[in-house]
Amino acid sequence: MTNNNKHNIQVNSEIGKLDAVIIHTPGQEVENMTPANAEKALYSDILNLPISQQEHSFFEGSLSKVSKTYQLRDLLTTVLEFETVREDLIKQIFTNQKVKFIDTLLAMDAANLSANIIEGIELQNNTLSNYLNPDRFAVQPLHNFFFMRDASVSIGNEVLISQMASKVRQPETYIMTSIFQNHPELKSNIIELPKHADHQSLLMIEGGDVHIAREDIILIGMGARSNSAGIDSLIEHYKKTKVHKHLIIQELPHSPESFIHLDMVFTLLDKDRCMVYEDVILKPSTLRTIHIEVAEGKLQQIHDEKNILIALANLGMELKPIICGGTMDKWHQEREQWHSGANFFSFAPGKALGYARNIHTLNALNNDGFEIITAEDVISGKRSVDDYKRCIVSIEGSELARGGGGARCMTMPIRRQEVIW
Repeated sequence: MTNNNKHNIQVNSEIGKLDAVIIHTPGQEVENMTPANAEKALYSDILNLPISQQEHSFFEGSLSKVSKTYQLRDLLTTVLEFETVREDLIKQIFTNQKVKFIDTLLAMDAANLSANIIEGIELQNNTLSNYLNPDRFAVQPLHNFFFMRDASVSIGNEVLISQMASKVRQPETYIMTSIFQNHPELKSNIIELPKHADHQSLLMIEGGDVHIAREDIILIGMGARSNSAGIDSLIEHYKKTKVHKHLIIQELPHSPESFIHLDMVFTLLDKDRCMVYEDVILKPSTLRTIHIEVAEGKLQQIHDEKNILIALANLGMELKPIICGGTMDKWHQEREQWHSGANFFSFAPGKALGYARNIHTLNALNNDGFEIITAEDVISGKRSVDDYKRCIVSIEGSELARGGGGARCMTMPIRRQEVIW
C-alpha cells in the first residue's frame, strides 16, 4: 500500500550532502538488558550505558555540525500528542504483547508514553503469576532502536517500512510508520510491504541491506535479515509505479553475525570510492550478485554479475574500492570488519563518519587521500569538514561497536541534496 499525497523525503544517493537525519541516543532500554536476555534482544554482549551515551554524543555532535538532526524520542513524543495516533500505535504494539494495562498507557502524557514504549515497562509483582514470571518486563524494551537504519529507509521521496526478520524489532517499524504518517514536519509517502509473500513464506527486508547508489540504482543485500521474498515485493511495488530501477542484489553469508547486513561489508564514500570487505565483495565465491532491471511496469531482465563493482561499472558508476582493514593482513581485515570497519556514513561526497578504533581501515583511507579528523575537533570548531575535499570524521565507538553496528547503522537520512554525477 502506498500513500501518494504526502512528501518531504528526498534521498537519491548514499553520498549527497546531508540536509536532515534521524538518530536515537541509547537510553535506559540499553541498560534494561542482561546476559540472560541479550541473545533474545539480538546482542552478543551487554553495553555500558554511560559510555555508549558519551560516544553517541560525539556522533550526534558531528552530525549536527553538517545537518539538521532529529531525535527519535522527540519525534515520537510529538505524534503521540494526537489521540488517534496514540490509540492506534498502542493497539499495534501492545495488543500483540498481550499487555493488560492498555488504559494506563492511554492515560500517560506523550513524553512518558514515549519513554515507556522505547525503554519498556517492568512487570509488577502484584500477582503470583507475575512473581513467578522469569521475564522482567511486561512491555519489552526496544534495545536495538539506536540502530535507526534498520526499521525504515528513504528511497527517493518515499519511505520503505522494513519487514524485520525478528519479532522483537517489529515494534520499531510501527513507530516509524506512525512518525512518517503523522509528524507535521516529516509526513511522507509510505511503502508498506505485505508481511508474507503469497500468504505463505515470511517476507523480510531491512534498511541496513538497502543502499541508494543512484536515483535509478538500488543495492540490496540478501542474507540473514533480507530475503528474496522481501526483494520481490519491492520489485512488485516498482512494477506498479512504473519507475525505472536497476536492483543489484548481493548474497551475504548467514554467519558470522558481523555479516548481518550489506552495510557491514560495503558502503559508498564518494562518486568514485567505496569501502568494501574484500572476502565478500571482491573475491570469487559462491555468493551471487544478481542484476534486475524493472521498467515500464515489467521485469525487463535478470542475470548474474561478477560482483557489485562490475555491475555498477556497467551502469556508468566506476568505483575504486578501499579495503576494510587494509590490504596487508587478513587478520586486520577480519577484526575490523567485525567492529563495523566497513560501515561508514557519508554526509557529503567524499566525507563520512566512521569508528576511530578501526585504525588499519582509516590508514587505508588516509593513503587514498582522505584526511582523518576527530569528532572532538569538528565539534569544538578546531577543524571544519568544509576545508577538505575528502575527509573521515573519526568517532569513538568502542562501546557502540559492541552493539553490532556502525555509523551508517545509527542514521536514518531523510533529506539529501542531489549529486552532480
